Amino acid sequence: MRELTQEATETTGPHFIPSPHSSITGDLRLHEFRSRVFGNMRMLRVWLPKGYDDGSPMHYPVLYLNDGQNLFDRATAFGGVEWQVDETAERLICEQVIPPMIIVGMDHSQGDRAREYIPYRIRHPQLTRPLGRKYPTFVIDEVMPFIEHQYRVARGPQHTGLGGSSLGGLIALYTAMVRPGVFGRLLVESPSLFLGNRRVIKESRLFRQWPERMFLAMGGRETGMPEKDEMLAHDLLELGNVLKRAGMEDDRLRVKVDDIAGHNESAWAARFPEAMTFLYGRR
Repeated sequence: MRELTQEATETTGPHFIPSPHSSITGDLRLHEFRSRVFGNMRMLRVWLPKGYDDGSPMHYPVLYLNDGQNLFDRATAFGGVEWQVDETAERLICEQVIPPMIIVGMDHSQGDRAREYIPYRIRHPQLTRPLGRKYPTFVIDEVMPFIEHQYRVARGPQHTGLGGSSLGGLIALYTAMVRPGVFGRLLVESPSLFLGNRRVIKESRLFRQWPERMFLAMGGRETGMPEKDEMLAHDLLELGNVLKRAGMEDDRLRVKVDDIAGHNESAWAARFPEAMTFLYGRR
């Protein structure tokens, strides 16, 4: 294991396979990353497009995604089900639907996932010391500089995206609002908008500097309880209406409620091609 910087070490060569049962497609590189913001270690999973090492000076758009364990490999994904990010990205790039790009999966911190992804104090379940307010600093001031130093990443909001699901979707939305102008693409799947008495929706009504393109989605069977599922879908649609009133037209915003989908990696994987096509598709 060779040292890259004081903050990270690379565990792999160009084609790292984390287990004999790996389901990875393409070039995935893993970095053990130490965060000073949170005082812990986690893995960064960097997927590179074909041709990255062919000697071209090209710089690539980049998408940062939360819950990196669940994105590329069923061997590390929750319940053995992954988002199939690598397969989908490779197919869409080969079909010239989206440009060649880099995708960075940022692992959650295991037992502290909820604390790091929730920015508000909540009562149910009780969380009196949330760490989510630090998450924008972690992503923008720690992870992004490291990735930009190690890889040929195109800079600027028009080239930079952020996304996640569930609590990871909530913290992605929060990060884009707290640090406006950094991310031009935002993917928000099944976000926990109800937390903190729907505080993020209330704050969104006063916000104007939204990313250039946003994809918001929710399943119609997130919990299996019809009344609660209706509430979750209503919250997402309300957020969509807030964005429309802020001036986001259909070419910038897509809001989707998938009536038969649940709250799981399979649902997010199924919608990922549409999300990528909308956020990064050639127009």
